[in-house]
Amino acid sequence: MASKEGAGNLEWRINVDNGATERLVPKSGPSIRIFLWLKGLVMKVILERLSKFMRKTWKIGADDPAKVVHCLKVGLALSLVSIFYYMRPLYDGVGGNAMWAIMTVVVVFESNVGATFSKCVNRVVATILAGSLGIAVHWVANQSGKAEIFVIGCSVFLFAFAATYSRFVPSFKARFDYGAMIFILTFSLVSVGGYRVDKLVDMAQERVSTIAIGTSICIIITVFFCPIWAGTQLHRLVQRNFIKLADSLDGRVEEYFKKKDVSENEDEETNMKLQGFKCVLNSKGTEESMANLARWEPAHGSFNFRHPWQQYVKIGAAMRRCAYCLENLSICMNYETEVPDQVKKHFGQACVKLSSASSKILRELAEMINNTRKSSKMDFLVFDMNTAVHELREILKTVPVATNKPEEGDSNEDRTMPMSVHEVLPVATLVSLLIENAARIQKTVEAVDELANLADFKQDSKKKTGDNKAKQPPQRSTPGTITNKAWGVATEERLQAWPRTAGPPVVMNPISRQNFIVKSRPE
Repeated sequence: MASKEGAGNLEWRINVDNGATERLVPKSGPSIRIFLWLKGLVMKVILERLSKFMRKTWKIGADDPAKVVHCLKVGLALSLVSIFYYMRPLYDGVGGNAMWAIMTVVVVFESNVGATFSKCVNRVVATILAGSLGIAVHWVANQSGKAEIFVIGCSVFLFAFAATYSRFVPSFKARFDYGAMIFILTFSLVSVGGYRVDKLVDMAQERVSTIAIGTSICIIITVFFCPIWAGTQLHRLVQRNFIKLADSLDGRVEEYFKKKDVSENEDEETNMKLQGFKCVLNSKGTEESMANLARWEPAHGSFNFRHPWQQYVKIGAAMRRCAYCLENLSICMNYETEVPDQVKKHFGQACVKLSSASSKILRELAEMINNTRKSSKMDFLVFDMNTAVHELREILKTVPVATNKPEEGDSNEDRTMPMSVHEVLPVATLVSLLIENAARIQKTVEAVDELANLADFKQDSKKKTGDNKAKQPPQRSTPGTITNKAWGVATEERLQAWPRTAGPPVVMNPISRQNFIVKSRPE
């Protein structure tokens, strides 16, 4: 054992068998070990939570870069408006009230152009109106002599009551709720504050000028620096909802009739598609809010100044009616009662055909809205869907009343047993929901057609005229007469198969989308 002293420290070393020396380190006590263990545990927990928080924060920005852009624009707006506070000439020019401009930027700057425009206009108009009324009330109160306090108090009560009550009116609240709140604040400050202030008019002018500066900076930055339009967001939301409905409808029906265990064998993305109709059910508030904000925005892109934004709300309501059908369809498929395979096989092909035809219409509607063009094949798709509905109704009339079940003793021998009502009821309910969903999809098509007419959607470039007459939508001159050759050929096989003893068949006209009776058969 040897000792070595250096730099004021004493170090002990020992000789080992191989001739080397090792440093002797004193053992730490129990309290030190417990402290070090707790320190490591706390640091590990803190680092894990910090790492998890940073990953979530990064994911939010990566999934929606518009949020990062909005944060950058808010910082830029505040930096610009702060110049009025830092520079003495600008600060004196607004009477030392530059802080009002900063407060204006903080409260009116929103994530999209429509919301920013709405708050800016509401704030400016409400401030000017309330300031003018406050000055008028102050002048009347000065002329009333001893009744000055009574006049000011009564005016504050009446105007505050009227402005607050207006916020309960739905049509007013949707567009001017923020303006009513600013009106109450400004009127109270001017009318009540004017009782102790001599230069009331100068104070009101400075307040209006600072608000004008703040709102101007907000509008310039939100419009000219990476603008985020509420109208475009609404347009894309409706288009995505159509695709989600189509994916949910296709996936649900195929899962039921083709025995696809999606929850176990498919990935998470497929499960999300099956639940897409729930996003449509929860989008009502977002659609109404965006539609109200889009009305404040100037013309941009393919949207004119008076674009029919409220029609998107009607389309969303029509889509939610379809989503309610899909929700009931999902519940119906989860019945505990086991449906015989014979019944599923009887309805499977027709149900899959109807769901496929319906989902094609939903995807075509999404394409119409995405391209802002009228569809050249929508009439044919609706015709196919109504044909599938008619076929499914005919199959519903021929439900099997018996099923083949294996004998208990011998699995190779089958016996015919009558089918109970509760075994057929789930499939019958599913068929009824599919037919009802087709009718609701047709109402949705009408709502989108109305939007196309109001917004002047252009004709589809794929739709030709002249030499491509065979691909034009079927036309009819009078009820009961097929005038388009392509349509007649498409339904010829169905008419030939119609029993001679039965009544005249019913054919769907894809233009009017109404049934009519065919009075003659093709020879």
